[in-house]
Amino acid sequence: MAATLLVGTSGWQYRDWRGRFYPADVPQRCWLEHYAGQFATVEVNNAFYRLPERRTFANWRDRTPADFEVAVKMSRFLTHVRRLRDPAEPVARFLDRAAALGDRLGPVLLQLPPNLRADVDALDAVLARFPAGVRVAVEPRHPSWWTDRTRLVLERRGAALCWADRRGRPVTPLWRTTDFGYLRLHEGRARPWPRYGRVALRSWLERLGSTFGDDRRAYVFFNNDPGGAAVVDAAAFAAAARAGGLRVTRAPAP
Repeated sequence: MAATLLVGTSGWQYRDWRGRFYPADVPQRCWLEHYAGQFATVEVNNAFYRLPERRTFANWRDRTPADFEVAVKMSRFLTHVRRLRDPAEPVARFLDRAAALGDRLGPVLLQLPPNLRADVDALDAVLARFPAGVRVAVEPRHPSWWTDRTRLVLERRGAALCWADRRGRPVTPLWRTTDFGYLRLHEGRARPWPRYGRVALRSWLERLGSTFGDDRRAYVFFNNDPGGAAVVDAAAFAAAARAGGLRVTRAPAP
């Protein structure tokens, strides 16, 4: 069986996407509806800076179709201020609000600070706070995390290691630690910056297909938003995936 790729972008509210992705006559208050008609998933980054109220999550649910999934980046209060310590209250508050998404809730992303050295016990304690029905992806950014012990904790807790790319190359190990994948593409090397080239996109398709080819799901989010690059690359990636025999959720035509 082939992998199923859920392809989208990291965020949807970018002013420079008007005229590139959003028609000029579509008001900004309707951008989410337009986005959800073109893609089946999005990663919400602004929750990292300011956790939305529960009613905001409920509003997103009401405005999107039944097959839409919202991945949500965990508040920096836990990852960057507390640096994974004392997770009970921030995780509970996050889950209480994000639960308003209902069946639209996709994975929760924990992006760790680049200067946070490995503290596997602290990560384990954080992951233990998430109920079994909530999928979690973890994006460590300090090389001290790349150990067998980190991998074991992710596997035991059913959390995905978030694969990450910068300038067309992996910056994380390509571990499969649970039954779904999660890939973030931050910056390509093609022109105009920060676009991705065809070779880089094909390489990621091959990695995903070989690792999650047994009827598993993998989320793919393009975080290179300037100039609408994320939309262009997501569309090209989805088209290449279909051409390669992979199942992929809806995306605009390239």
